[in-house]
Amino acid sequence: MNFRRWRTESSSVKFENDYWSYYIDQFSIENGISGDYHYVHTEGSTIIVPVLPDKNFLLINQYRYLNKKSGIEFPCGGVKRGLTPDENAQKELREETGYLARNLTKVGEFTPFTGAADEISHVFVARDLEYAPLQMDATEDIEILICSRKKVEEFIKTNQMWDGLSLAAWSLTNHLFDE
Repeated sequence: MNFRRWRTESSSVKFENDYWSYYIDQFSIENGISGDYHYVHTEGSTIIVPVLPDKNFLLINQYRYLNKKSGIEFPCGGVKRGLTPDENAQKELREETGYLARNLTKVGEFTPFTGAADEISHVFVARDLEYAPLQMDATEDIEILICSRKKVEEFIKTNQMWDGLSLAAWSLTNHLFDE
């Protein structure tokens, strides 16, 4: 199908912080339609599925301010300016679990909020883990969990794992782990 082409006429940043920028673009489409497009720009995010030698997984239980509740997730975080997704994945893994991956494999990517943000989430599987902690962000309280594949599936079914990034990462990776 030939989609109509969109053209950015102008773009302005209305607000930004260390993690994202709020943009308003003026656009036009080939058929004469024009308007404003509001969105969030980020450097992307990384989500890591850490696998232990016994085939269990490292997960985290973390409080999420906007949702006013905690949830079970895979380690993840926004890509910091100046880091590649691979470097950011290692940093997040070390901060949130205390482990470095000797074997970090990118298995896919997805957009978590199409239409409202340009973010690309990069999904990694981490193996050959070595204890090498980094200082955790001061706003994070994290409980580390070691879980079997069956337990991960149970967390999903019981809505204890409700984070969209974690659910998408699991759907992209779970076929990689034999029972």
